[in-house]
Amino acid sequence: MSQRAQAQHAPEHPTSTGLDNRKLLMWLFLASDCLFFGSFIATYLIHFGKSVTGPTPQEILDIPVTSISTFVLLMSSFMFVLSLAAHTRGDYRAFRTWVLCTAILGATFLGFQVFEFQAFAHEGLTPRTNLFGTTFFTLTGFHGAHVTIGVVWLLSLFILSLRGKLGADKNHVVDIAGLYWHFVDIVWIVIFTVVYLSGVAGGQ
Repeated sequence: MSQRAQAQHAPEHPTSTGLDNRKLLMWLFLASDCLFFGSFIATYLIHFGKSVTGPTPQEILDIPVTSISTFVLLMSSFMFVLSLAAHTRGDYRAFRTWVLCTAILGATFLGFQVFEFQAFAHEGLTPRTNLFGTTFFTLTGFHGAHVTIGVVWLLSLFILSLRGKLGADKNHVVDIAGLYWHFVDIVWIVIFTVVYLSGVAGGQ
């Protein structure tokens, strides 16, 4: 039996919603994660402009550099779309290429974030410096941890595919990973807008 035929006969795990229960669980996890990110973003906004000492967002945030890292992360989502499409049509070589590119772009984004954190620390901004530093590092660090998990997940998919353990019957595994990765990208767009663009425009 071909891999495509196996996929057609693969056991599904439907729920009363009509969704696969594994995908439903991922949606529930992402919904709960929205609450965490929402609380961090709300905390940042509540304390915005209340730091009594610098550096302030207007003084330290580097929009051009962060714009590049944002573009890198957005491109990684596009790469994952290509990887999922390749896996769905059974082109596993292309899948491995695109999913590896996605992981590399994700790791590149993390590299930008580490560089940014080091630059900020050199300029005197740490989580203990002021309210801006505390809320900024908590929010962006939490997101960075999610990206790190995503990169590890993507690399595990690449390795599983190399070992022949990610055939057509495992397409849902790739699809669920895609939900997580796209969620991480969307959250960063919100963070970039609220923290970076609004921070520089509004100052303190």
